Parts: sequence; C-alpha cells; structure tokens
Amino acid sequence: MKHASTINRGVEIGLRFIGMWPDSAYPTLYWSTYMTVIAVLQYFQYSYVIAHFDISNLQILTDCLGLALATTLAFFKLFVLMWNRKIFYNILAAMDRDWNECVISGYGSTMVIAASQSRRSSVVLIGIHALAGFFFSVGAYVIRTVNNIHTDEPGTIPREFPVKMDVPPEVLETPLFECILVGQFLYELSLASVVGMIDALFAALIIHVGGQIDIMRQVVMEISNSNDLDRSLSVIKDLIRRHRKIITLANDIEDLFSSIALMQLLWNTLIICCSGFMIILALNMKKGTAILIKSTLLYACKTLEVFVFCYAGEFLSSKSKSISDAIYESLWYKLVPSNSRALLFIMLRSQKRLTITAGKIVDLTLEGFMSVMKASVSYMSVLHAMY
Repeated sequence: MKHASTINRGVEIGLRFIGMWPDSAYPTLYWSTYMTVIAVLQYFQYSYVIAHFDISNLQILTDCLGLALATTLAFFKLFVLMWNRKIFYNILAAMDRDWNECVISGYGSTMVIAASQSRRSSVVLIGIHALAGFFFSVGAYVIRTVNNIHTDEPGTIPREFPVKMDVPPEVLETPLFECILVGQFLYELSLASVVGMIDALFAALIIHVGGQIDIMRQVVMEISNSNDLDRSLSVIKDLIRRHRKIITLANDIEDLFSSIALMQLLWNTLIICCSGFMIILALNMKKGTAILIKSTLLYACKTLEVFVFCYAGEFLSSKSKSISDAIYESLWYKLVPSNSRALLFIMLRSQKRLTITAGKIVDLTLEGFMSVMKASVSYMSVLHAMY
C-alpha cells in the first residue's frame, strides 16, 4: 500500500513557508522574516488605533481594532508554534511511525479514511480563509473606490489602505501608494492562508488520533474472535501499547495547542464582538457595502476558528470514551479471567477521557463554543447601546 500522511500537502507547504516543517531550508530565516513583516505592520495598525481612539466614535475604532486584534492573534499563534517546535517534531515523528505500523499490520485502510477526512477539512479551512483574505482586501477596496468615484468630486477621491495604518501623507502619493497597496493584498492573502493552515493542522492531528482509536477498536474485535489463549494475550499486549501511544500523542497535541486555544477563545470573543458591531452599523449605512463585506468575512472566519477548536475537543473526548464502549460490547466473557481483568484496566483508563484544554483551564467543547458566542453577543449589545 502506498505510504500516505494525515497532514495534507497544502498544510505542509504552509508549514514550510513559515519555517516550521522539519528539514526545511533556512527555517529560522523564513520564520523571522515573516514575523518581522507582521510586527512592522502591527506597529502601524495600532498607531492608527491609538490616533483614532475615541469612545464617542466607535465606528472607526471597532473597524480597525477588529483586524488589528486578528493579526495579533495570528502573530502569537506563530510564536507559540515555533516556541514548541520540538513537541511538534515529536508529534510528526509519532504520526509517521503510526503510518508505518498500520501499513505493516494491515490497518492502513482505516488511516487512509482518516487522511481523506483530513484532506477535505484542510481544503475547506484553508480555502475559506484564503477567499476571505482575498475579498477582504480586493473586494472591499474596489467597492469603496467605486462608491467614492460616484459620490466625490474629481480629484478629491480619498486614498485609503484596506488595512488601516497610520502613515505619513507622502506614502499616499503615486507610485508608493500602489506598491504598498499590492503588498497589503499579498500580505492579507498569505496571513489568512497561514491562519487557515494552523486550524487545518490542528484538525489533522485530532483526526489522526481518531483514526488510531478506530484501529484500537478493531483490535478489540480481534480479541473477541480469537480462541487461542496465547493469541489473545499478545493482542491484549498490543492493545495496551496502542492505548499508551494514543494517550502520549494526545497529551503532546494538548501541550502544543493549549496556549493557542486559550488565546483563540479570548481574542476571538473580542474580534467577533467588533466585527458583529460593524455589521450592524453597515446595514444602516448608505455606503456600507465595503464595511459589510470586510466585517462579515472577518466574523465568519473567527467564528469558524472557535468552532473548529471546540468541535475538535468534543470529537477527541467522544472518541476516547468509545474505547471503553468497544471493550464492553466485545465478547470479553469468553476470555480467561486473567485476560478479562487486563481489559478491565483498559476500560478504567479510558474512562478518563482525552481532551484539549484552553490554557489548562477549561476543556474545549461545543458548550464552550456557545459560551464564546453568547459573550460576544453580550459585548456587542453593550457597544450598540453606547453608540
């Protein structure tokens, strides 16, 4: 069987782009360059926020603050991934060993299904973020320009960047303005794709663990169908070894993404609040199409990010508890008492479900996703009342 991987090729390319893939050329240079570009643009973004910080004019403040917070979140995600790159490399090595073992033992078809699920989720997540980045910059800018052409006098059309920045007036002159404008388009497209890639990476790792749990459940059925005492004992030993590997891999994923998940919940609550508030204002504006496009895309992407993390945590917890169910539903009563007692210990350990937490504080669940959405709507109502 052809050797495959749970991590999609697009995710691998994105990891090479930011210098995170093992054995990639000049990883530190790629990562440092990209982080420097983000940091420089963040400086100008927050300079604009500070320059226009006025509680009495929440429209301008929330319009630029939402995107600035989203960029800061992406910056911290990349920093945490690089800081924990050794854990990430250990995860990749463990996944490669799992694939080799599955191909040899004949369980490759189960992992091929997991790889197919991972590929589809990666295409969807990266594609949605890339399209959002493209229309966020190009679509909103074109619509704003067309509106200005039809409403303003010739020669008085204001020049604005899609990403609001506090820059000297000389920057708005031709051809420097056009060069920075193209650079912002490419920057927004790449940053949105990288954010989607991180979400796709997390989903791929969780799907891989789910595939390994499905294989473990198949091994349980082999115990039930085996009448050979020695064969049953060897399968139980293999079952215990697989369970320990799954627990170790899940803990490594938890260590890698726990801080990212915490920032995701906190930051996205504020971003969803700001973008939702801008959607409400844009619906009541005569020329609010550009703002509506920007805010709606940002709202959708940030909501999707929180949902992916919370759903993945719920998925992992459900999968881990299914191990004890599979053992209970097997023909364990046909085994000798010593082997049945060994299965009992596996059931007890699987009762302690695997999970992904946000900063080791709260589990990622669909209930947590609803809490984030409720908090965002509450803050949005407060802003709307103040406005």
